[in-house]
Amino acid sequence: MIRKHIVLVADLAGTVVFAIEGATTAIHAGLDLLGVLVLSFIVALGGGIVRDLLLGDTPPSAMRDWRYPVLAFVAGLVTFVWHAQVEALPALLLSTLDAAGLALFAVAGAEKALEFGIHPFMATLLGAITGCGGGVVRDMLLSRIPMVLVADIYASAALLGAAVLVVARRLGCPPAVAATLGGVVCFALRVAAVRFGWQLPKIA
Repeated sequence: MIRKHIVLVADLAGTVVFAIEGATTAIHAGLDLLGVLVLSFIVALGGGIVRDLLLGDTPPSAMRDWRYPVLAFVAGLVTFVWHAQVEALPALLLSTLDAAGLALFAVAGAEKALEFGIHPFMATLLGAITGCGGGVVRDMLLSRIPMVLVADIYASAALLGAAVLVVARRLGCPPAVAATLGGVVCFALRVAAVRFGWQLPKIA
């Protein structure tokens, strides 16, 4: 029961954060209200839907529980209506919120995969997919290279956070402790990468 609550809380919190991020991206791209709401939904729930489909948990949680789409659409609508105030927020705050959403989804995805008895390695991958999947679909819709493939340590942070959760669970840590450890590692790495411009090696 505790594990289910952890997944639910992390999923819902991440939904709000990523819905705002999706709406902001849509506004920058010049989309209308419908486009803003669509991107809010996709960024907030896309990764979780892909995770649930891969786990065979159908219909996905985002389709079974009304709270997911409602939170995504409300957050998108609020961002659209008060976009000037959102735009005025410091870039550091927005990147911090994005890192928080990534951490929440990464640990939620990995924890749910473990709950379904998935191999630890695959659970780690599903954590990263949960955190990054919505953003990948968003970028494809906007006809650009997915940010997770070029951003300064984004998917890598999700992978590491999910891996920490999986290892902690294998070592016998309680679900809440493991989720906290994984989330903190993912969040800290992503924030540090933005702050110091860390990137994975690439061919010039």
